[in-house]
Amino acid sequence: MPEVTYRGISLECESGATLRTVLFNNAVSPHSGVTKAVNCGGNSTCGTCAVRIVDGPIGERTVKEQTRLAVSTHDDADNIRLACQYRVTDDVVIEKAWDTPISADAA
Repeated sequence: MPEVTYRGISLECESGATLRTVLFNNAVSPHSGVTKAVNCGGNSTCGTCAVRIVDGPIGERTVKEQTRLAVSTHDDADNIRLACQYRVTDDVVIEKAWDTPISADAA
């Protein structure tokens, strides 16, 4: 079983599961602040679940993901994936692509 490491937490999952699902199934969110409640629900249109692949396979982006990330301002955009589109097949270490607080309760 592949293992996802995020913020010091290691999570085992089924191979092929979306990263967003793995995180939510373990009570961890790829979102910050108000985007925890207001996001596209995994349709790759909002980009708020963007993560940086620190270690592990980056994989290929879906067409919808490529379209959304084409407007990314990250200088390392090649390592950025949307958690809702990334399929976990091997061990991977991730971090939030941008963790700018959107509200006072952002975490």
